Amino acid sequence: MSTPKPNAPGPRKGGIRFSMYWAYAIIIVFLLGMLYIDDNSLTKDVSFTKFEQYVNSGGVEKITVYTNTNRAEAVVSDSLAQKIFHESQFQPGKGIVAHIVTDIPSADKMQDQIDVWRTEGKFKGEVNYEKSSDYSSFLWTFGPIILLVAFWFIMMRRMSGGPGGGGPGGVFNVGKSKAKVFEKGESTNVTFKDVAGLHEAKTEIREIVEFLRNPQRYTEIGAKIPKGALLVGPPGTGKTLLAKAVAGEAGVPFFSMAGSDFVEMFVGVGASRVRDLFRQAQEKAPCIVFIDEIDAVGRARGKNPNMGSNDERENTLNQLLTEMDGFATNSGVIVLAATNRADILDKALLRAGRFDRQIQVDLPELRDRIEIFNVHLRRIKQADDVDVEVMARQTAGFSGADIANVCNEAALIAARNNKKAVDRDSFMNAIDRIICGLEHSSKIISAEEKRAIAIHEAGHATVSWFLEYSNEMVKVSIVPRGMALGAAWYMPEERQITPLQALLDQMCMTLGGRAAEEIVLGQISTGALNDLEKVTKMAYAIVVYYGMSDKIPNVSYYDSTGQAYGFSKPYGGERATAIDAEVSRIINEQYERAKAIIREHADGHGKLAETLLTKEVMYSEDLKEIFGPRKWRSRTEEIMQLQAARDAEREKQQNPDGAPETPADTPADGEPIKSDEPVPPSTPTPPPFKGPKE
Repeated sequence: MSTPKPNAPGPRKGGIRFSMYWAYAIIIVFLLGMLYIDDNSLTKDVSFTKFEQYVNSGGVEKITVYTNTNRAEAVVSDSLAQKIFHESQFQPGKGIVAHIVTDIPSADKMQDQIDVWRTEGKFKGEVNYEKSSDYSSFLWTFGPIILLVAFWFIMMRRMSGGPGGGGPGGVFNVGKSKAKVFEKGESTNVTFKDVAGLHEAKTEIREIVEFLRNPQRYTEIGAKIPKGALLVGPPGTGKTLLAKAVAGEAGVPFFSMAGSDFVEMFVGVGASRVRDLFRQAQEKAPCIVFIDEIDAVGRARGKNPNMGSNDERENTLNQLLTEMDGFATNSGVIVLAATNRADILDKALLRAGRFDRQIQVDLPELRDRIEIFNVHLRRIKQADDVDVEVMARQTAGFSGADIANVCNEAALIAARNNKKAVDRDSFMNAIDRIICGLEHSSKIISAEEKRAIAIHEAGHATVSWFLEYSNEMVKVSIVPRGMALGAAWYMPEERQITPLQALLDQMCMTLGGRAAEEIVLGQISTGALNDLEKVTKMAYAIVVYYGMSDKIPNVSYYDSTGQAYGFSKPYGGERATAIDAEVSRIINEQYERAKAIIREHADGHGKLAETLLTKEVMYSEDLKEIFGPRKWRSRTEEIMQLQAARDAEREKQQNPDGAPETPADTPADGEPIKSDEPVPPSTPTPPPFKGPKE
């Protein structure tokens, strides 16, 4: 029978667990007991002579004789108590019981004396013979001191991180690293098989893992493994997931810590935790140290001197730089970090010798999105009509986290509708809900407003159908969703570079809604607010960023860091006037172009608008019946055909005999996939067009 590891999670043992609230409760009860139990009693020690005088005066009501201590206690009347005690101590009518206590020769002699008093008629009260206990008086006297000492002892143990306390989070342990350690042999239950796409990133990561497994393979020929690798990419692209896969594949100790864990309220804690983290890493080398969201401590120092600086964060960063630069060559400790704000990191952190490599983790392309869908669909019961390729094409610009959300949302929708499996409509509704929001079927819209919305959305669909570079339309609806009163969904094209005509066609399609309103209704509305915002930004990018204007050619004022210009613009007043004129000219030209297309296909636009008023939702098949098939081939289909042809040719070259081979997406024997063809850099694709907003 194997012995469980100390840090391995096991079954929770029964019994009562200690809590500081128990100590607080005991102290409060004790103090209340002292307040309310002892407050109604007043006691005074007197000599036996005085005691006898008080008895003879007739003011003693009850006598208690303690046989084991040779002491007697008597309860006196209020009138006698006024004479014995000071008026500030005893006041009649307050419910206070006055006592007098005296030493007696013995219990037997005291009994004889009481009999004498009874015979003389001086005492007529009750007499009790008891054995007293010194524990009660000791408890009331020294109990508070004992409780305070115990409370202080417990708090010191918690502050020092001792057993039963707060562990490493105690006050005297704040300088210790909070990193979660995965020892050799432990698994995070995540491997490279669970990371879909990211082929280039996994190739570089696999090289690091291979070095830790077999360092002699590299050191024998004089190679030096990078000391650090920085995972850079938008949120949700799988940076942290990739690091977890490294922990599951490496077979070496793995230290995981967030950048915010270094920051504490005490000065010097961050630097101390950095030292402790790397000390532990060196003791367990070879190992991997992963710092998630490193921009929390790696922000550039002294970036804005007017606003001051965070000395504690800078000290933490300085210590991190020192520790990374202090390693000996091939020490076996590799630092991985993840961030989506690489532009704000300190340059000293990114230099060679610290983070030697920057691994780009971009938004997934079409092929990657298909793989991601297949990974998340493993645990979902699917219907036969689910087409992963169509869903991947419709989710251009989605991250891996977005795709996971789509799959989960589709399952929720299917369960809500009492379906046995998740079908195509559930996935389409999930995508619609994520892009445009929840459908507002209860919103009341007048017939005139509904007709205006139908004309607007039909204008978008009509113009896009007759433009070469516009995205293929999937669905158009006049049902309110989110902030939009209507929306049109398009199949985004997979493009690595975008020509000028594609940008112009996109602008023309976006202005098609307002153009249709002006031509058909003779007036415009606020429904084109979102359209105008997009068009203005696109036109500004054409002139200022891409240098595509004829009057201002080959000039770009784009700042990739987003920090160089601040509150000022890199151009003067005359250039700003020229830019505004060019932006207005481009927008007006595309608006007139959209109106010309609407006038040319007025009959089809009218049929489309009337059909929308009747059906509320239309698909691409309905547009084919009205306008006929499109003249241009989809760019995405062309890319998929080229990809399939390349994969088939590669398989033929690697396997000329026709024997079965490992799929192209799956590495064989843990080796990375190698390709002889260069992979072009990917560019983010804008999300599908959302309809007009009020």
